[in-house]
Amino acid sequence: MSVNLSKGQKVSLAKRDGGQLTRVRMGLGWDAVKKKGFFGTKSQSIDLDASVLLFNASGQLVDQVWFQQLRSQDGSVQHTGDNRTGAGDGDDEAIRVDLTALPGAVTSLVCTVNSFTGQDFSQIANAYCRLVDETTETEIARYELSGAGQHNAQIMAKVSRDGAGWSMTALGVPATGRTFRDLLPAITPTL
Repeated sequence: MSVNLSKGQKVSLAKRDGGQLTRVRMGLGWDAVKKKGFFGTKSQSIDLDASVLLFNASGQLVDQVWFQQLRSQDGSVQHTGDNRTGAGDGDDEAIRVDLTALPGAVTSLVCTVNSFTGQDFSQIANAYCRLVDETTETEIARYELSGAGQHNAQIMAKVSRDGAGWSMTALGVPATGRTFRDLLPAITPTL
């Protein structure tokens, strides 16, 4: 059963049977809003980008996975590739995380979405970010982005060590920037 997340909502990532999640996937999907033009309706090209940032207990960025670095240094986090148009159904970009392989020093993962081409979320249709249990392909949580406002980036969620397991907090923090680097000043207060 998936949970539609609202800003600030925290969800445990423990399985119903009491076990812990071992592999999760952050999926990002979107469609371009059709624009009326002189010669009819056409879709604009929109390039949203998913990123996962790895932080230690001191709030220091220790690694990042995004369209220019598709794999974390230790291999525990992998991006499936950059989709520059949003064409197709389902997840347009995905980042896989092996929670059991993350170094012990990594205490938080922050998931971000930004529009590399600069459009704000009022110009993007059917945009969402979701977390999926990769072992069962079950959607755990979903965060709707479309209609989120006139900003071109969002700090989506934080996945944190929670005792022996992990929990996810929906952040939904609006931001501005074309890459995760532009978002770092807005991310710091969420850690």
